[in-house]
Amino acid sequence: MFVRLVYESFRRQKRRKLLAGAAITLGVTVATAMIAVATDIGDKINRELRTIGANLVVTPEEDSLDVEIGGVNLKPPTDGAFLNEADLPKILEIFWHNNITAFAPMLSANVKLQHGDQTIELAPLTGTYFAKKITYGNQSLTTGIHATFPTWKLDGAWPQDDSRDIVIDTALAEKLGLKPNDQLSISLFNSDAPARSVRVTGILSSDDEISGVWVPLALAQEILGEPGAVRRIVVSALTKPEDAFARRDPKSLSGAVYDRWYCSPYPQSIAFQLAEAIPHSRAEQIRRISQNEGTILTRIEGLIFLITVAALFASALAVSAAMATTMFERRAEVGLMKALGAGKLAVASIFFAEAALLALMGGALGFVLGTGLAHQIGHSIFSSDISIPPVLLPVILAIAVMVTFAGSAMAIRRAVSLDPVFALRGEL
Repeated sequence: MFVRLVYESFRRQKRRKLLAGAAITLGVTVATAMIAVATDIGDKINRELRTIGANLVVTPEEDSLDVEIGGVNLKPPTDGAFLNEADLPKILEIFWHNNITAFAPMLSANVKLQHGDQTIELAPLTGTYFAKKITYGNQSLTTGIHATFPTWKLDGAWPQDDSRDIVIDTALAEKLGLKPNDQLSISLFNSDAPARSVRVTGILSSDDEISGVWVPLALAQEILGEPGAVRRIVVSALTKPEDAFARRDPKSLSGAVYDRWYCSPYPQSIAFQLAEAIPHSRAEQIRRISQNEGTILTRIEGLIFLITVAALFASALAVSAAMATTMFERRAEVGLMKALGAGKLAVASIFFAEAALLALMGGALGFVLGTGLAHQIGHSIFSSDISIPPVLLPVILAIAVMVTFAGSAMAIRRAVSLDPVFALRGEL
């Protein structure tokens, strides 16, 4: 009898049920798309922001040490110590090595440039990798500034890492009258060492961060007379935005708490692992980039949450209006059931069963449509698919049921409270 009553309700009130179902479907569609995007947006945004550049930097540990006696800083006035190039492959052995998208070692010097009659007495030179394959055990990665800073613009070609070719920024190239394939003479500033002739293969767009001359790391080491030396390493890594737990000092943690911190892809934990892997080094965040990532992601997630709540709230209001109208039309039916002895619980169970069935049908359809919408958002904004975890389906169905019950509760409560006498006479 119970099943027949529910069935007849759907059969006789197709229009009302269709309107309520459409409201549920629309709300669940938006909720599904937004939740799917929110669960996958972290990596997507992180990868997009990685095009800005590196977010971690590794420097010699000695650079962070200050020796002060009697208020006088006795730290030597030099550029500091060096890291060992031979230790760079150890980056691929850290726990989060798969999150390291690229890195570039750097060795800087001041040099004198000469091309024909044009001379620049003091210019910055940086030795680095351009596209060098690094191997450690079974792990390998082709890396360099081309992968670490993919937005840099180059007119020409990147040098080979085993060549004596260079790239130079636009401002210096204009001063010297250089173009790709021209020869350039480079010598160390304030040094009697002989000049070296190199070939310009490309002109970098002028930018404060990429000013000067960029050469293969081996050539910079040769010019400086520091074989195997690296001044710093910039690292581009996929990270999780920091929170209060991420900012805890790992030295104060132990046991499972330390393992949780160490095995989370926070910028701090990846920097900690980099410092462990490279001897006598210190790793830290490039704060401006890392903090911007967290701020952007938090704001986008907040916007997604507000859109989801607004869609579900609108769906609940539409369901409430539809159910209120339905209950008004069925007041005589309610009065008859109560006159025949049905209690409030029995009457309410019929209506809640109808609402649950409507929620499950609307939720299932909304999940399918929301999945399609999420994929469309992924392709339009990130040019990639949004992954939909299977566990999202029961979550979405549960949300649909809760929203439908919330919208129906007031109308059902009023219906079960009707006096059968007045209800059968058509009075409220």
